[in-house]
Amino acid sequence: MDLKIGEFDHSDSGQMNVCLNYFKDNEFTKGDNDPIGIMLCSGINEALVKYATMGLPQQVFVSKYLINLPREKELQLIIEEEKEKNFSFKK
Repeated sequence: MDLKIGEFDHSDSGQMNVCLNYFKDNEFTKGDNDPIGIMLCSGINEALVKYATMGLPQQVFVSKYLINLPREKELQLIIEEEKEKNFSFKK
């Protein structure tokens, strides 16, 4: 897991891939599931994340975190927008 202070950069996916490869090569034991990488960033560009992580041999998940929680109504709007994005992305 990687907590980034700044926005996601394409080099972050490469760094995560190196860490996952190291873990798989040196720490992996029989019966373990493949490692996954999780990056939390203060901001993301969805297209950049898509192309920077596409084709990596390991699963890498990138998401944006909120520094301050929004008010309840703002949070509801964010949740609805994310639901809509995910629904239209899956079509």
